[in-house]
Amino acid sequence: MVAKVLTFGSVGVALAAVFLSAQFAYFPLVLLVLGLAWGFMQPAEDVSTRVAFYVLAFTLPTIADHLDVIPMAGAYANGFLDNFAVVIAGVAIGNVFVVLMNQLKAAAA
Repeated sequence: MVAKVLTFGSVGVALAAVFLSAQFAYFPLVLLVLGLAWGFMQPAEDVSTRVAFYVLAFTLPTIADHLDVIPMAGAYANGFLDNFAVVIAGVAIGNVFVVLMNQLKAAAA
């Protein structure tokens, strides 16, 4: 249930950030916090899934920049994917810390 709320909430905030970024300057912070919560509450156990998050967080803004050539809708699609990349980066950071905590616990035991 929490994963659904975080997913839909992240998409909703990323979409709102596209249209309302001038009215609220802290959208990136909110998106990062949502991503961190998602990464801590539902960490990716599989190494390939974690690597996919890392690669996607790095490459998604570059891919999104190419959408600007689409008339009228390209800037909005670019903005949405750029904002959602912040969420994915938060998930990746959360996963890094969860793996690090698990390795430290295993080393201390």
